[in-house]
Amino acid sequence: MADVATVAPGSAAAELRSRALAKAAWRFLPILTVAYLVNYLDRTSVGFAALTMNRDIGLNPYQFGWGAGLLFASYAACEIPSNMALYRVGARRWIARIMVTWGVVAAANAFVTGPTSFYVVRLLLGAAEAGFFPGITFFLAAWFPKQYRARVLAWFLVAIPVSSLIGGPISGLLLQLHGLFGLAGWQWMFIVEGLPASAIGLFMLTMLSDRPDEARWLAADERAAIVAMLAEEERDRPVHSLAGALRDVRVLVLAVIQFAYTLGSYGVGIWLPQILKTHGLSNLAVGFASAVPYLFASVAMLVWAAYVDRAGRRILNLTLGFLLATAGLLVSVGWTDLAPALAGLTLALVGVTSARAIFWTVPTGFLAGRGAAAGLAFITMIGSLGGFAGPFLMGWIKQATGSFVIGLLAMAAILAATTVLSGSLRLLIRRE
Repeated sequence: MADVATVAPGSAAAELRSRALAKAAWRFLPILTVAYLVNYLDRTSVGFAALTMNRDIGLNPYQFGWGAGLLFASYAACEIPSNMALYRVGARRWIARIMVTWGVVAAANAFVTGPTSFYVVRLLLGAAEAGFFPGITFFLAAWFPKQYRARVLAWFLVAIPVSSLIGGPISGLLLQLHGLFGLAGWQWMFIVEGLPASAIGLFMLTMLSDRPDEARWLAADERAAIVAMLAEEERDRPVHSLAGALRDVRVLVLAVIQFAYTLGSYGVGIWLPQILKTHGLSNLAVGFASAVPYLFASVAMLVWAAYVDRAGRRILNLTLGFLLATAGLLVSVGWTDLAPALAGLTLALVGVTSARAIFWTVPTGFLAGRGAAAGLAFITMIGSLGGFAGPFLMGWIKQATGSFVIGLLAMAAILAATTVLSGSLRLLIRRE
């Protein structure tokens, strides 16, 4: 097998590789990004629904925070089984199954009537979605070599800030449908934002191919070029087995980092509409104001990921992202006026969103095969518990203090610890 270095830039072989990867990127990334946009919108739209739903069905801040977080409890419990099923039956069919079921359950949020039914639907939604993100990460790592991976993951993960960028205004507008056909605005929001996932899931069956050698929409030489690039990839002390992945100290440290930054980002993101509401904004104005941080986060994620692919130093840039997020949260509580507070929240979301794309290039640099399916699912599983803890912790602190300030300081402290832990990865990852 020829070494990567023997493929000269501008040569016929290099052009063939670039053409093959470009075809794969244009086929997969638009539909996967839209799918993850809908996925993240379904998770976080509950924050906008809370502006009117909590009063309608009698939820206090503690109950809302608990219910919002329950999604991540069932998501975490089902994560590894779901991803191992994906490894057995193939990403194409399993990802389609995930999307069809979560779309139906997400729309069912419209029919909750109190705390108990709210908890049940959130648990079902987490179980339905389990395996989606690590499954996509596994799928993309099976197609794109590491020198392209940060950019590819960034284009996929940009769905997170974009979902909030467009989701805030859309959710705010859907809340205005209150009373149409006897449904509240928050009920329309869940239905309109939930059901498209099922349709996209069915479309996935025609668009995805599990491996490059199965892609009949590529020419034979293009398939061979991608297979060769992946075969040439060097991994840092590679792990191929389920047991090996779950014992690897690198996986364990990455799982703790994922837990901490997910806790911080969801703790802020789910409560962001209500945080902005404290500045006296209308529901519609909250929708548009909440889009501002995510506009900057979307652009920053793509630019920062492209820089990391060119320059390397993933761990340094990961650490800087968490440091920026910590500083942003501290700025957000330093002023009571809307403009500086919103600027601080913007810096925080730029940092944590950019770090997210860089983060997932680290485990895919040493996990492979069954080890990748298990290891990525385990990291996501532990991170999902942070998605439960963040909204719950913010809700508990808000209930106890009547203010979001202490909660935001707690999120800042957690992200500061994440910054330190991220820097420690330099002691564990030999090959950057």
